[in-house]
Amino acid sequence: MPLDTSSGADRLAFVTGAAQGIGLAAVARLARDGFRVVAMDRQADRLEAAVDVLRSGGLDIVTAVGDVCDRASVVAALDKQPRIDAMVCAAGIYNDAPLLELGEEAFRQMLEVNVIGTFILAQEAARRMQAGGHIVTISSRGALGGTRFAHYVASKAAVIGLTRAMAMELRPRQIAVNSVAPGFTDTPMTRSAPPEMFAAWEQLEPGGKAASPDMIADAIAFLASPQTRFITGQTLFVDGGKSLGGLSI
Repeated sequence: MPLDTSSGADRLAFVTGAAQGIGLAAVARLARDGFRVVAMDRQADRLEAAVDVLRSGGLDIVTAVGDVCDRASVVAALDKQPRIDAMVCAAGIYNDAPLLELGEEAFRQMLEVNVIGTFILAQEAARRMQAGGHIVTISSRGALGGTRFAHYVASKAAVIGLTRAMAMELRPRQIAVNSVAPGFTDTPMTRSAPPEMFAAWEQLEPGGKAASPDMIADAIAFLASPQTRFITGQTLFVDGGKSLGGLSI
């Protein structure tokens, strides 16, 4: 059931990484909740094709093409809108590399997109937000650790720390900053792994199945809602309970 957004019928949400996966699911969910949504991605053709499908269902969505690591393109997209009430920083990258084979270039690129890209988006959004605004970052259960992707773990742990720091600085302005930490989710990014690897990862999940992007979008919508304005600085793990750890019988 959509969250009640009747108190802000003209509310505008901005979602990056919007051409596929969790970002696209967040665009659809927020639009169904009554937001006017700006969907942003650097892949123009894929973005337009995905959003056209959603628009055909009557959802209020516009597109913006830009790179989250390019502040000028972020500023240009934001300045075209009269206001911004929710920023969802869903753009991100992942790749696999054993620790002893991981190079500095791959490490820097991961931090550039996942951390600095999130910082640029959140900072520019905060500069334009009024009291009651919401910033939602996307971290990961991977922030707790893992093998073969130390650079990704480091980037997502940094997103959690950045989220807390931004929440502390922005709370006097009544801007809420929170993070959603998905577990293993069925997206084009995870499907880029060999099928046997995807299947093995999926079997490690508590229910033996990856989360759908819609499940993650539900959590994003919760933290972007006007009804959650008193929640800030939190990281919400959406992973079927796997992050609980422990032994089960």
